[in-house]
Amino acid sequence: MGANGLLLELIFALCFAGALAGVFVPERHAPTLLAWFGSLAALLTLWVSGNVLWSGQIFHAGLWTIRSLGTLTVSIDRLSALFLAVAALVVLTGSIFSAGYLKRYSSHYSLKAHNAWYLLLFASIVLILIANDALLFLLAWEAMSILSYLLVNFEYRRAEASRAGYLMLAMGEAGFVAVALVFLFLTVKTGSLDFTVFKMAGANLGGFSRWLIFLLTFFGFGVKAGLVPVNTWLPRAHPAAPANVSAILSGAILNLGLYGIVRVNLDLLPVTQNGMIGAGVVVLIIGTVSALVGILYATTENDLKAMLAHSSIENIGIVTAGLGAGMIFTSYGKPALAGIAFVAAFYHMINHSMYKSLLFFGAGTVDDRTGTRDLNKLGGLIHGMPWTAGAFLVGTLAISALPPFNGFVSEWLTLQTMLRSSELPSTLVKLVFALCGAGLALTAALAVTCFVKAFAMGFLGMSRSEEAAKAVEAKVPSIAPMILMAALCVLLGVLPTYMIPALSHQLQPWTDSSADALVPPFFAANLAHNTLPPAFVEDFHNLGAQVGQNILPGRGLVVLHRGGEANPVVFAMSTSYSFVALIVLLLLTYVVIRLWLTRNRKLARRTRWDGGVRRLLPQMTYTATGFSNPVRVIFEAVFRPTTISDTRETVAEHFRTAIRRERVSVHIVDRLAIQPAKNTVWGFSRALAAMHHGRINAYAAYVLLALIAALLLSLFL
Repeated sequence: MGANGLLLELIFALCFAGALAGVFVPERHAPTLLAWFGSLAALLTLWVSGNVLWSGQIFHAGLWTIRSLGTLTVSIDRLSALFLAVAALVVLTGSIFSAGYLKRYSSHYSLKAHNAWYLLLFASIVLILIANDALLFLLAWEAMSILSYLLVNFEYRRAEASRAGYLMLAMGEAGFVAVALVFLFLTVKTGSLDFTVFKMAGANLGGFSRWLIFLLTFFGFGVKAGLVPVNTWLPRAHPAAPANVSAILSGAILNLGLYGIVRVNLDLLPVTQNGMIGAGVVVLIIGTVSALVGILYATTENDLKAMLAHSSIENIGIVTAGLGAGMIFTSYGKPALAGIAFVAAFYHMINHSMYKSLLFFGAGTVDDRTGTRDLNKLGGLIHGMPWTAGAFLVGTLAISALPPFNGFVSEWLTLQTMLRSSELPSTLVKLVFALCGAGLALTAALAVTCFVKAFAMGFLGMSRSEEAAKAVEAKVPSIAPMILMAALCVLLGVLPTYMIPALSHQLQPWTDSSADALVPPFFAANLAHNTLPPAFVEDFHNLGAQVGQNILPGRGLVVLHRGGEANPVVFAMSTSYSFVALIVLLLLTYVVIRLWLTRNRKLARRTRWDGGVRRLLPQMTYTATGFSNPVRVIFEAVFRPTTISDTRETVAEHFRTAIRRERVSVHIVDRLAIQPAKNTVWGFSRALAAMHHGRINAYAAYVLLALIAALLLSLFL
């Protein structure tokens, strides 16, 4: 099996050994045990994925043979290696974080059971990503679903956790059945379970079969990805699960849904081969709607983990929209634009895993130190928890897509890709792109509002509860993973010209020439530098595009899309140079203000004036609910809230009456999709129940009618 095969055996051995070792280790040492075994397994997974990504050689191995079905096999290509690397990074930091975080559950719940489920979940994730046949894939997928349920329902004494776990499991099983039906159809048609055989048989499938396969797999895997309208499990599961599990759910398991969509519809049975432009349009629209719905509910949510859960729907929607754009461009024969779209989509997937894991670690730390996730009860945490606040700030800036952090690069590329729809011949498709581009732009704006609220109401201002005022910093095992993820958010944002060519190389053949189209070789030391037109190079040389070529390796530090002769530059940016400029401006501001303008001023402390009020109370300050209220008002048609209580009281002398209003909203997906389906099923069930009245003659009539219907159907067929 070679080195990669040996490493895979070690990964599974570590996961199973760690799960078993927990039985023999005292409960108090269980978090440390998880940290060691989980971290080692994740590091080995990074090693395996790195071997494949760097060498480009596909790893393939057989496991065992099942009579009449063939041999179960595993395989690692560049696509699965990329997903493995991302999952390993999330599990690595999550395992370290668990060493400090899980102690809060000691003597309340079984940490030994948590260890076993956590490590076996990672093993199932790895197995899904390396499975090369339908049976092994489905078995690993089912194991992942059950283990995810067990971890979400870890605090089983809480009714909220049990309900969330059951909902996630039920919806996941519905998606599993849809995917299993597709694999069953392909197995019957090809007589094999092997994905390679499925791929070869794809050319013989008709248009109806391809559409059916696409819709079933997009729905089935879309459940796990959290796409609208099959996303209702996600905002309930994340707040119920422990923070280390929430990080894996958002950073690794949601990616499995994307992996399934990409593996089936871009690799095994490409929907772009038969000109299925409509499939790409469906993916683009669903992705955009998911992004917009997710961020709307995230902006108005006050529970920190629930906010991050809704935000995960938003970010997966952005990735899906990028995939849909890439499918459409491929169908129209625009390989360069398709490559840019796919690079943007996968780049954003990686970025989301990094900063969302960081934010869930931060939310878990805040919950652990204060006992609450309600932003209306937090505030002022930056004083007692400066390291957590600093790391969380990086995460909020990254997820808000502000330069020079990683979220900006991928979202900027996605939006720019939407604008390139002007090169498509279909007016209707261009209209869809325009509407989706506007939706994604609105999503980006709302994301800034959402996470300004998250950081400002959580870490700035005065404490709005006694617990928040007394909060102290977490220990090193909780802080270190956040700092590592924050560093990755900065690096992925500052060095996109290194990341984009690497991604483009790993995602061949879908990305085609996107590396050349996005990162021209401006550094003269690069071998491809001479391929650029001299006038083009000279213009950008005057703008400083070659700054750093004698210090740094690579193609350059500028990301741009090269057009034709009439329009040689469509869009351009450089977060690397922006980062340097930002550092210089901050230093200059510090020097001017602190060392020049205020050098002779003395700091004086006086009693603050609060409009005549003797003391500013926490309830007089701006709350998270008040901050997001304009969004509620503007999008009231989406939320359609119901007021269940409205109270008024005087807070202090000469101070206006405080108004407290409690409102409950039914999620738009529940209102428009789940509730109608539920009512239909209940109505059908009541009709069937009415048939059970105990009359023998009626039952005989039912049998006779069924027989007549069966005969007519057989004659018709």
